[in-house]
Amino acid sequence: MNKRLWLLLGVVSMLLAACSKKTTALTDRATPKSTLAIEEIDFEYFQGKSRMVLKDGNKEREVKAVMRVRKDSVIWMNFTVIGVQGGRVLINQDSITIISNVDKEYYVFDYAELSKRFNFEINYKVIQAAFLGNMLMARKEEDEIDQKSLTFLLKQSSGTVDVMNYISANTMKIQKVELKENDTHNSLTINYGNFQPVGGKSFPYNATISLLYKTAAGLLNTSIIFEYNKAEVGDKELKFPFNIPKKYDRR
Repeated sequence: MNKRLWLLLGVVSMLLAACSKKTTALTDRATPKSTLAIEEIDFEYFQGKSRMVLKDGNKEREVKAVMRVRKDSVIWMNFTVIGVQGGRVLINQDSITIISNVDKEYYVFDYAELSKRFNFEINYKVIQAAFLGNMLMARKEEDEIDQKSLTFLLKQSSGTVDVMNYISANTMKIQKVELKENDTHNSLTINYGNFQPVGGKSFPYNATISLLYKTAAGLLNTSIIFEYNKAEVGDKELKFPFNIPKKYDRR
């Protein structure tokens, strides 16, 4: 796995957090707000295995990922490419650290620095919510809520970012989130699908992240497909092994 792939994973994680904050209940205009609530995965520990396909322009790469989460504390991911460990990611309350074993390098992203760089508030909780298919942005009085057939559409904004949430009226699970930054027109879309029971709640075993992002080199058009083959929650303590070899260079 090369350096560009790891940077891509880092950027996508940042933008998942960058455009929003955690969301609570949803309702339409004609129904009391307290009567409807989004179904969200709740847990002490989460673990899963997935296949990830990363598409960047004409390039396509596939990796296997093992993911572990301790609620509101840490997200740990281990990546392999054709049976060879490519690296690890550790996301905690303070920062995002990415290790590339192939390049013998590592990256540390500070939330405050990233928030300033991207002009968005970035934090741990929204990254956790996005990985689990939970809602991303807290409701406000000025939010617009419409019901179209079997879907609730929740229109929100945070600074210069517009957020469109599409929620199934039958399951009250989020199906799609669209985020657009008005000044730069950077956009991020997350589609969730293949919902299966995990811990008594519905969990999206499939997710597609589509990112359009302007860089100095031009427009970056990237997508990442997640396909879980295992996902479970519980209260049994999990381990999060993570150390940076001394010979690795920080980039």
